[in-house]
Amino acid sequence: MFGLQSATLVPNPHGLLPRHLHQHCDGHYLTILSAVNVNSPAPRPSLPTRKPNFATRRSLLFLSTALSLPPPPSSAADPPVLDTTITDRVFLDVSICPTFFRVQPQPQEQAQDLSPCTDSELMGRVVLGLYGKLVPITVSNFKAMCTGSAGSSYKNTLVHKVLPGQFLVAGRQGRREKGEVAPPLRLARNTETVESRAFMLEHSRPGVVSLCLAENDDDDEIKLDPDYHNVEFLITTGPGPCPQLDGKNIVFGTVLEGMDVVRAIASTPTYKPAERIRQLNDLAEFLGDERAQNARALWNRPLKPIYISDCGELQVAKPSLSPSLP
Repeated sequence: MFGLQSATLVPNPHGLLPRHLHQHCDGHYLTILSAVNVNSPAPRPSLPTRKPNFATRRSLLFLSTALSLPPPPSSAADPPVLDTTITDRVFLDVSICPTFFRVQPQPQEQAQDLSPCTDSELMGRVVLGLYGKLVPITVSNFKAMCTGSAGSSYKNTLVHKVLPGQFLVAGRQGRREKGEVAPPLRLARNTETVESRAFMLEHSRPGVVSLCLAENDDDDEIKLDPDYHNVEFLITTGPGPCPQLDGKNIVFGTVLEGMDVVRAIASTPTYKPAERIRQLNDLAEFLGDERAQNARALWNRPLKPIYISDCGELQVAKPSLSPSLP
């Protein structure tokens, strides 16, 4: 840094400088600066920063084009409207057997009329409304199983699985003398099991009726039959929804009457294996032991046999009722 001392200032072409720093030569002023470099440009005053103008011709053209275009379509397509009009009604009379339950080995038509329990107690009637316009094949097959026109029936078959707070399952195919459904002979091939539309309804509340697909536990030998028809069904018992069933089972109806009977079934004590038994069963399944599946069929089964003592179709004056789902 250079320091300047006070001195007398004289005019010259370069401004006011101290007198002792000037010397006259040939009529011109020669400035001798030893401490100041006059060749360095003088600092210019700072100008206010000009904000960039983004409204260029290109941006205006793009904006006018964007405003004239229609709005882009939404990424997710609107879900189709599902017709949940109740077209049919069926009933299931549910009874409990406090002692011994066994269906006597008889011809299939006669076995449906023989009572499997001598001192059964009627729990009540459950009336189901079916969505015949949404899944007509599933509804038609279920009606045929209730009326017996399929060559088999739900009558005198067990409610073989109850998961408290979730759902109950009935209609397992197997041996008739064990309270299981005999394989039906006259049912239509259900092509709705491969249609995405049939899986759109959710198990969002108690009383939802659906065809068991993911929850099906029919014997493997029966499933391998070329004429196999799945007739196992479940009913949600509440109190909350069952989202784990959504997209895996076909919802085809709802409980119209007898929800108190459904709740009574859900509160029945069931068989729950110990953790050690579950581990051994998993090991047996891993080793390929076929008995593992038969053992699991007993899990969550009511300790007192609960069975469908009667079933059939209810004739109504108006075949199409108002929808039951919002």
